[in-house]
Amino acid sequence: MPAITVSDLTVLPRLPDPAPAAAPRPVVSITSAPSAFEGLGFPVKRAFAGVDLALLDPFIHLDEMGEVQYAPGEPKGTSWHPHRGFETVTYIIDGIFDHQDSFGGGGTITNGDTQWMTAGSGILHIEEPPEHLVVSGGLFHGFQLWVNLPGSDKLIAPRYQDLHSGEVALLSSRDGGSLLRVIAGEVAGHHGPGATHTPMAMVHATVAPGARLELPWRADFNALAYVMSGDGFVGPHQSPIGTGQLAVLGTGDALSLSAAASQQSRYASGMEVLLLGGAPIREPIAWAGPFVMNTRAEVMAAFEDYNAGRLGHPLPHGDIGGTA
Repeated sequence: MPAITVSDLTVLPRLPDPAPAAAPRPVVSITSAPSAFEGLGFPVKRAFAGVDLALLDPFIHLDEMGEVQYAPGEPKGTSWHPHRGFETVTYIIDGIFDHQDSFGGGGTITNGDTQWMTAGSGILHIEEPPEHLVVSGGLFHGFQLWVNLPGSDKLIAPRYQDLHSGEVALLSSRDGGSLLRVIAGEVAGHHGPGATHTPMAMVHATVAPGARLELPWRADFNALAYVMSGDGFVGPHQSPIGTGQLAVLGTGDALSLSAAASQQSRYASGMEVLLLGGAPIREPIAWAGPFVMNTRAEVMAAFEDYNAGRLGHPLPHGDIGGTA
């Protein structure tokens, strides 16, 4: 798993223990992600399936893309498609994706890079593997997260952020058994590079077999933990959790995770977890396909604007511009 890693965690800043008075967040639910296909046919796991949107707020949708070993000619992406009213966050752990959008944003993300696209008032974009990866095949693994925007920001100008793996904040747990990659937001005073409209945090953690991760978490944020690989435990009562499962945690000031001491051989590095938290927006959600608005009338207006070409037009293949 390339992402970004460190051979000696002792050189990294250490997380402080949660304050003695910190309330541990209990487990509200643990659900298993069903498999599906997205775009032009790449496999995904729907991490948020079956979970009440009120518990996910401000997040809307999370797909784990792969992990899949493509044969030559198999890699797939998406065709040009629209979005309005939210942000898409694409994090690539293994493999390569090219992004283009109708506002001139775009670039290549690979092995720990993230592209953060604020759709805002409306945009068209495409995500696809580069031609050389299609020819050769190879390992592909990543995530796409949808982050809602409040009504006051749903029609802001689109924006693109290209976040390279070397920019993420790297931290070690107190016991030196966990590596944390802070992609966005803040954890114990350490900030990730992603600039967000909705206050939130996004962290990729690797918890070594037998290690325990306890970290402070903003009390006004919700808390979600999705296990991409490995087996372990979550919450103050150490509820079992494993590959492809999402834990929704309740209120409190601290998160607790641990990796099982004995892992399957393919999970020898331990448990890989995506941690998400954000300030709930608590507004009505009207969601249809690629548009997430507050009312049905706003969604219908988005479809009308898209059909009229007011959300932009596809760019010629390979015509990737700078940051929009």
